[in-house]
Amino acid sequence: MDHKIIIITAPSGAGKTTIVRRLLAELPQLAFSISASTRAPRENEVHGRDYYFLSTDEFHQHIEANDFAEYEMVYVGKYYGTLKSELQRIWDLGKVPMVDIDVKGAVSIKEKYQQAALTIFIQPPSLEALRERLSERGTETQASLEERLAKARYELSFAPEFDEIVLNDDLEKAYATVKALVLNFI
Repeated sequence: MDHKIIIITAPSGAGKTTIVRRLLAELPQLAFSISASTRAPRENEVHGRDYYFLSTDEFHQHIEANDFAEYEMVYVGKYYGTLKSELQRIWDLGKVPMVDIDVKGAVSIKEKYQQAALTIFIQPPSLEALRERLSERGTETQASLEERLAKARYELSFAPEFDEIVLNDDLEKAYATVKALVLNFI
């Protein structure tokens, strides 16, 4: 079996997590690729289920050992990455890794794995809609909201580099489109 990878990315608040969770629930041939991160676990997050929580030192050791399929500093001092061993763990199960990462990480994986990777960009209807969704979460300060929106503007500029762009102005329609793309690819 050739090793395939599905990468779904989007600016924060575009509905990516909801779509990824449903795909994983409905398509048993997919498995969630757990990212490594140096950020602290949030309440209810479990090491080895939600993320591999690493110290900055541990993360740098993995970088030096060339253990990452991709990694980057997403926010100042906060690293995220996809371990090659995690992709291999999923391939060994005979499944396709579903990688939920940010835009630059997705572009990196695509460069490395080429045709074996399908990249899907979930596009929010507008930055205004994104602002509303992020505000409704109630988890953002004004400063962090502005930081996320600035990052979203930047991330939207990468959309043309993706294999597929799916507009999420209607979650059911966006989900059906993504699911069809995934099934077609695998």
